[in-house]
Amino acid sequence: MAEAVKQARPEFRNIHVAQLARYRLPWAGKVSILHRVSGALMFLLLPFVLFLFEQSVTSEISFARFSSLLSNGFVKLVVLALIWGYLHHFCAGIRFLLLDLHVGVSKPASGKSAITVLVVSLLLTLIFGLKLFGLF
Repeated sequence: MAEAVKQARPEFRNIHVAQLARYRLPWAGKVSILHRVSGALMFLLLPFVLFLFEQSVTSEISFARFSSLLSNGFVKLVVLALIWGYLHHFCAGIRFLLLDLHVGVSKPASGKSAITVLVVSLLLTLIFGLKLFGLF
């Protein structure tokens, strides 16, 4: 009599909120989460960006006000966060478009492209940050 072969059921790991700090997420997952964070950051700071744009193009007086506002260190940090958000969102968006075209969908290629997105976006942010703070 033949015995029925038991197939292993898939194991789903439900993690608790307290375990989030110890959970090892792959690079592709980290880039995906940062893509969402950068999109939310750009959306939430859109009124600030529009205010800065309006101050920079209305008149010479408003441009002087824009320049004095941008000389504040905290505002520069907010603008630097916006620069990172835009650059990361752009680079990760290109990666996701390539994945939609089935380019680099294997696990090793996906991990390499995720690390590439992080490195490129951080290097570009560093370059623009140096320019923003007047060091470049």
